[in-house]
Amino acid sequence: MLSLDSVTVSRTTGTAPAPLTDPAVPTGGSKVQVTGSQGNWQLTVDGKPYQVKGLTWGPSNDTAGARMRDLKSMGVNTLRTWGTDGGSKPLLDTAAAYGLKVVNGFWLNQGADYVGDTAYKENTLADIRKWVTTYKDHPGVLMWDVGNEVLLTTQDHYSGAQIEQQRIAYAKYVEQVVQAIHAVDPNHPVTSTDAWTGSWVYYKQYTPSLDLYAVNSYGQVCGVRQDWAAGGYTKPYIVTETGEAGEWEVPNDANGVPTEPSDIAKRDAYVSAWDCIKGHTGVALGATIFHYGNENDFGGVWFNIVPSGWKRLAYYSVVKDYGGTAPSNTPPVISSMTVGGATAVAAGSTFTVSASASDPDGDAIRYQLMYSTKYVDGGTGLQQVTFTQTGDGRFSVTAPKRLGVWKVYVYAYDGHGNVGIETRSFRVVAATPSGTNVALSKPTTASSYQATGNGAPFPPSNTTDGKWDTRWASDWSDPQWVQVDLGKTTAVRHVQLGWEAAYAKSYDLQVSDDGNTWRTVYSTSTGSGGVDDVDVTASGRYIRVYMTQRGTAYGYSLYEFGVYA
Repeated sequence: MLSLDSVTVSRTTGTAPAPLTDPAVPTGGSKVQVTGSQGNWQLTVDGKPYQVKGLTWGPSNDTAGARMRDLKSMGVNTLRTWGTDGGSKPLLDTAAAYGLKVVNGFWLNQGADYVGDTAYKENTLADIRKWVTTYKDHPGVLMWDVGNEVLLTTQDHYSGAQIEQQRIAYAKYVEQVVQAIHAVDPNHPVTSTDAWTGSWVYYKQYTPSLDLYAVNSYGQVCGVRQDWAAGGYTKPYIVTETGEAGEWEVPNDANGVPTEPSDIAKRDAYVSAWDCIKGHTGVALGATIFHYGNENDFGGVWFNIVPSGWKRLAYYSVVKDYGGTAPSNTPPVISSMTVGGATAVAAGSTFTVSASASDPDGDAIRYQLMYSTKYVDGGTGLQQVTFTQTGDGRFSVTAPKRLGVWKVYVYAYDGHGNVGIETRSFRVVAATPSGTNVALSKPTTASSYQATGNGAPFPPSNTTDGKWDTRWASDWSDPQWVQVDLGKTTAVRHVQLGWEAAYAKSYDLQVSDDGNTWRTVYSTSTGSGGVDDVDVTASGRYIRVYMTQRGTAYGYSLYEFGVYA
């Protein structure tokens, strides 16, 4: 297998050196055991002590050859996955070739009916048996991990007494799975992961065949040791996900969204988390830290140590944790970040973003800015930002047109494969036009409106009530219109349309003296939603928005229809 990063060109001769190839995959599986007694356990591989120094694995398994040298140099000896199937072999092969092992996960559906869905349980168990049989003798296997966060998330799918019934049924099902795995493969231990130590209560009572417990714990990981002692547990554990505090653990900022930890805080969290885990000697057998992923999106910036392949401060923390060999050049450090007027940035306006960044190696810093709509529409991707750099770490930025709380990210690159990333939220609001809104509280009608459904009704009068938390929504068809009776012939100079996510790509602004004959005073076929501020020169008693092409698969929806005279 040829590593994708293995071919370089000699700067002195101009010739390509001999390509580096991956080591051969060893033959024969390992015997992995949990040995010892209460409070004095250890994991052994072929009789030798083994502390799990791991990362959760995010890239495609087919790219493992391009990344294994990096992981090995970091001191990583274990990777964790969430699923095991026919596509697992490339990862297992490459990991084994480099002396790493894999915690092979088996996904169990969150929200499944573990009380009554016998077919799902039987089919899943058969599938697990199949893949354990396939890989049980593979040298890359460390252990099997059954399920992920099912017990905690039961409360998201069931209510009342059903929650407890489902949790008990799930723990009993995991016991059935564990016994089946042991019958097929007696040489590798089995664990089961959940998102809080309260799950261990169920495992203790209903899943006695587990060889060890597992938990995902982020900001609270240093409390796992106390929870284990308080629960009177008689089995060791590993931490299968940890790192900096997550969205669910941090306070909200001034815009009411979770405050993402700084790059510096994340760096320190990876070190303190590992210190707490390895400090529980004889009980905590190691960890697979979250996350060796290359996604450069909302979650990737929050948790990934190598988004788009760029090394962050947290990457170097993991190297420190595991005693690896760190590259000599380290990332830029962003010590502060501010957003001008962050609680009220007018749609489409310019605002300032500042970040204080320094590079420990004296490298020149190149900047990039990105936006996230996570708290606007749930989107996880990032968008490039239109900005002008006005100084060292200072930027003039064009705000989005769409209303809501956005995040802006500052990327500081050093030219040596490293990046520092900092982020803050800002709230996009509609600018207040000068003059009087003559449409306010005036009679408003529409071609249709949604009278039923979640949050309904959405009558047309919502567009002229002066409130940005109410809206009109039409049927899902073209064309549609919404109109205002201004009460008398009125000179109009400006119109402001505040679109919800369901916007018009093509629409006309029209005026009328009698409500029957209309004159078009503005037209567009390139609408993009958000807030449209349109200057017009017109007069009439009636004014309407006549919409002919939707920008989404839904109908049309407006928060406000402001008319300024």
